[in-house]
Amino acid sequence: MRRNFTVLYQKEVQSYFNSPVAYITLVVFLLINAWFFTSTFFLINESDLRTLFSVVPIVYIFFIPAITMGLIARERNTGTMEFITTLPFSDTEIVIAKFLAGLILVAAALLFTLVHFFSLLIVGTNIDIGALISGYLGLLLVSAAYVAIGTFCSTITDNQITAFITSFLIIFILFILDKILIFVPAFLSSILQYLSIDFHLENMSRGVIDTRNLVYFGSLILFFLLASIRSLEMRKWR
Repeated sequence: MRRNFTVLYQKEVQSYFNSPVAYITLVVFLLINAWFFTSTFFLINESDLRTLFSVVPIVYIFFIPAITMGLIARERNTGTMEFITTLPFSDTEIVIAKFLAGLILVAAALLFTLVHFFSLLIVGTNIDIGALISGYLGLLLVSAAYVAIGTFCSTITDNQITAFITSFLIIFILFILDKILIFVPAFLSSILQYLSIDFHLENMSRGVIDTRNLVYFGSLILFFLLASIRSLEMRKWR
């Protein structure tokens, strides 16, 4: 990576962590997940992370669009995007820097949930470490996919609320695809199931790391990042 990219990336990360909004969002995210984990841990005496792995993706549907909606839309609305494009940054560097900055914030939130992981190791028995690690890897890949979608939606509009709603809808549709299979023809069910994010995450949360899951997430991330770059290029020349 060029030095220009490093400077831009550091600026984006600092803009997140210098804002109280980031910390408020992190606290809300952690409180929601802690409540679901402890409710099963203490009330019904279940010592596993299956609840966490099922709840976090749902929280992500709201959480990630909220932190990505201003990645580029805010820059356009305030006019700073025009200034950034006059600097020696390529469109690819701008998109990747903003994507990584958003992913760092989400990864930080996910990192704090490791307290549940270590609590489980201390008090639990017969813990499948491999499945837990695989589940966390799946959550990280889901995070990256959602942030890529949010980045793309932030490039197609100047309005942050519109970016939030658009990314929310795309993420929600990808999340529920495997929940509506009973309503679609049989020849479409396998396609929709493969396109479902939750289907691949469920496989990984069971400890199954299949190349099809990795290819799916890699393709989804790459597609929306390339779409973001292309959208930025098109809007710049309008």
